[in-house]
Amino acid sequence: MLQSDGMADPVLSLDNLFFEGPEGDQKYLGNEEPTNWYLAPVPSAFKISPTQELQMELGENHKKGEDGDESACSKFRKSLFKSANYTYGNTCNTASASAKRGIDTYDVANNKKMNIEGQWRNNMQIAQYSDFNLLSVNDIISASVNGKGIENAYSFPCVSKTSCTEETEEDLKVLRPVTEIPTQFRSIFKEFPYFNYIQSKALNDLLYTDRNFVICAPTGSGKTVIFELAITRLLIKVPMPWLNIKIVYMAPIKALCSQRFDDWKEKFEPIGLICKELTGDTAMDDLFEIQHAHIILTTPEKWDSMTRKWRDNSIVQLVRLILIDEVHVVNDESRGATLEVVVSRMKTVQSALLRSSENPDSVLPMRFVAVSATIPNADDIAEWLSDGKRPAVCLKIDERHRPVKLRKVVLGFPWSSNQTEFKFDLTLNYKVANVIQTYSEQRPTLVFCATRKGVQQAASVLAKDAKFMMNTEQHKRLQKSASLIKDARLRDLLICGVAYHHAGIEVSDRKIIEAAFNMGDLPVLFTTSTLAMGVNLPAHLVIIKSTMHYVGGMFQEYSETDILQMIGRAGRPQFDSTATAVIMTRLSTRDKYVQMLNGADTIESSLHMHLVEHLNAEIVLHTITDVNIALEWIRSTFLYIRALKNPAHYGFPPGLNRTGIEEKLQELCLKNLNDLSSYDLIKMDEKFYFKPTETGRLMAWYYIAFDTMKKCFKINGTETLSELVTLISSCNEFSDVKLRINEKRILNTLNKDKNKITIRYPMEGKIKTREMKVNCLIQAQLGCIPIQDFTLTQDIGKIFRNGIRLTKWLSEFLASHKDNFTVLLNSLILAKCFKCRLWENSVYVSKQLEKIGLTLSNAMVNAGLTSFKKIEETNARELELILNRHPPFGNQIKDSVVHLPKYELTIEQLAKYNEAVAELLVTVILTNFEQLRTKRTAPDFHYVTLIIGDNDNRVVLRQKIMDSALLKIGKWTKKVEVRRPVKSDEISINLISSEYVGLDIQQKFEVFYLGPKGFGNKMLSRHGKLETDSCQISPARSPAARINKDYA
Repeated sequence: MLQSDGMADPVLSLDNLFFEGPEGDQKYLGNEEPTNWYLAPVPSAFKISPTQELQMELGENHKKGEDGDESACSKFRKSLFKSANYTYGNTCNTASASAKRGIDTYDVANNKKMNIEGQWRNNMQIAQYSDFNLLSVNDIISASVNGKGIENAYSFPCVSKTSCTEETEEDLKVLRPVTEIPTQFRSIFKEFPYFNYIQSKALNDLLYTDRNFVICAPTGSGKTVIFELAITRLLIKVPMPWLNIKIVYMAPIKALCSQRFDDWKEKFEPIGLICKELTGDTAMDDLFEIQHAHIILTTPEKWDSMTRKWRDNSIVQLVRLILIDEVHVVNDESRGATLEVVVSRMKTVQSALLRSSENPDSVLPMRFVAVSATIPNADDIAEWLSDGKRPAVCLKIDERHRPVKLRKVVLGFPWSSNQTEFKFDLTLNYKVANVIQTYSEQRPTLVFCATRKGVQQAASVLAKDAKFMMNTEQHKRLQKSASLIKDARLRDLLICGVAYHHAGIEVSDRKIIEAAFNMGDLPVLFTTSTLAMGVNLPAHLVIIKSTMHYVGGMFQEYSETDILQMIGRAGRPQFDSTATAVIMTRLSTRDKYVQMLNGADTIESSLHMHLVEHLNAEIVLHTITDVNIALEWIRSTFLYIRALKNPAHYGFPPGLNRTGIEEKLQELCLKNLNDLSSYDLIKMDEKFYFKPTETGRLMAWYYIAFDTMKKCFKINGTETLSELVTLISSCNEFSDVKLRINEKRILNTLNKDKNKITIRYPMEGKIKTREMKVNCLIQAQLGCIPIQDFTLTQDIGKIFRNGIRLTKWLSEFLASHKDNFTVLLNSLILAKCFKCRLWENSVYVSKQLEKIGLTLSNAMVNAGLTSFKKIEETNARELELILNRHPPFGNQIKDSVVHLPKYELTIEQLAKYNEAVAELLVTVILTNFEQLRTKRTAPDFHYVTLIIGDNDNRVVLRQKIMDSALLKIGKWTKKVEVRRPVKSDEISINLISSEYVGLDIQQKFEVFYLGPKGFGNKMLSRHGKLETDSCQISPARSPAARINKDYA
């Protein structure tokens, strides 16, 4: 441990590596007084207040003890980020050490400020300064300071002996100038005069051929230019105005698509190309816009959804170039299968176009260009992306040609079997300062942590223990940035030179932090791993603090893709020639990560784990029509290529030849096909020919998980609205929603609280599962209950994006599969509730109007304006007074309401009476259709669903009626036969708007049959109370009921 600065012999251990003692007369920037910098002892985990929360996250309740305590260290004055100048030489080998370890000895020139009188002894391996050393911490070495200020230190063995070579004069000759690009396209590459080594190496294949292309290169190698060269090749081949071509860029996450969109919009729009993002649940108008786009930027999941409809969508058939970013994500167990299937499907699209063309040679081929991090089996990716005749060109670039040379360090720390992961993670917080001191060289540092809570804890520990030396201007800029931060804790940390960044922070705060870090004002930024694939924030030093992260209620190791993405953030080409990435892990897993950084982990397929959904989609597309074609389809996948080479990974016995492996793949297909058939998703005859069912089509169309589909087959037909919310909340589509400990208090208050507004259908007990959290947030949003927590607000957005799709699918699934009136009606209502984000009986109807949010809607409710009719009847000036707005705001609001559709529903029984069947004439009238012909508030695709059911829970009629049809003659009429039910002669007639709460009509009508029963009609008011309108009509007359529904 560190000794006091009065000691002559401080000891350098793993905890205090390369920390310097202070000098007696130090000058501080900004006239600041020297401040003691304390490295506090590592406390017991249970002494740290947030520990209980972290422990609960694991679901463990171990007895609290003193595990992990370390002896206290004395005060030691030092300042962080002191520069050290190193020189290297190969001098004075120690024979015994060299013989024992086979390691080199280096001379390291000390910084003059270093205390040269002390003797330094270290029990860990010290990082030497070659670019590609993978460091470990096993060997004990010693170092001493000699009288000349030169420290002789033994290097530990290099795990990787990849040589680091500077570009020679011969190398420079291969750099290709941007002038090779035709003049009209040079502006795309205006930022540099020459392509770098990697780009120059790829230029011939990309710019002068149409072959598919795969490149594996380190992060930060300029791989984006590879895509831009491929785009340029296509633009050269196809004459302007490029009307019949589409270029698709696919990246694993939306943040990468947004980043590329911003960049390419600036580069390509000046030359006439339109860029468009297609991510998430894109609205219909966005789908219309991409018809005119040349470059579509999307995720594999969204493109999968699009291409499942490709026979009905000409957009996909115009695609001539597919750009796949981070293609190694195919290895990801949760997302890789989608990327794999999409690529294979696009190859099928190309084959179908060639087969259907009378002149195949005239069809412009679809080209695939993929980029990847360094992987050992890049040739397998190239084989998968073959054009049917030959594999894709595969260019593999090693670390020597990385623009910023990356030094990779793996540090292993002791971990006992009785120590939980969160305790180990906590102890690493107190190691981070020393790692930063050793490797940062006073430059920006990015620290990746396991959880959002862990990010905040680690940042707080560093801010408390470290003193960052900043000049006056830098300090002023940080103070100015801090003054704009909304998060109080983050604001206090930022002033100290430390900050944290994760998806749960306000967007405005994130932008400020990103700007401060990019400017170099912020020395250290702590973040979660999601940043690695999102915002572009490169750093000189990247630290991965623990190789475990919190997923699905438990700690799991990062995937190789995650690790590579995180260390890929190390290096800022505009500022650095070298960079460092440090992995902090357990001693027992150190060798695993050393091997990983050597690129020894092979990329495998995960399609076999998600095969059932994708087989159904291909059958719906008619890509697969029988077992033999299913096997042919499998041969187009990455799964097939890897199964031939590594059958054991896919559960196949070793020693099988190609025929044996294909038989196993066929068995796998048949198992999944039988599962689909057993749930009536496909029809399969005795010859194993397949046909999709309507249920299977809906599953593929709405992108529904097979497990979700199985749950919905258990519906009994009488489910209430509350029960449907519970069902939706349990769907697999919400499996990525996490229940965090610090959210439980808010969620439990929303569920049950005598003093506050709570959700409509409270759940029993405390909120303790993901499903209960989703349920609670759905109801809170529909009930317009404000939630201040930003993380929960983000979760609500995610839940409703999926929920709109799920509830829409559920209503159509029930309509086609179940003849149960109650559950079908409730599913239609719930789908509309998700669309509007309001309950069907909500008083906040004004929230659906343009320019009216929750705050203004609250003001209208407080003024008694709880329906569209009341709003229309209110004076415009009075509306402005209520809403605190200036004219003509009130007129605009009234105008919006006036031009909403107003419906009237009439039911007339025809005079054809018998004991078993009655005939009704149902009429839907659009009372203001003439007014709506000139202007409409509702969208063009707005419609109402007429659904009639009897007391035996049978659906009598379900009819979708478009507003556009009603606008022609103002009404819609249909004759309906009603069979006499067993329980009661009363029927329920409902008119449900697709887009608006407050327009629905719900009515009860008692049908007359021959016999002793009388009749009347009942109407259901907006608040759900039955209103009876009795009448006496002789059998000779036709009973009729009319209800006007201007608004609910």
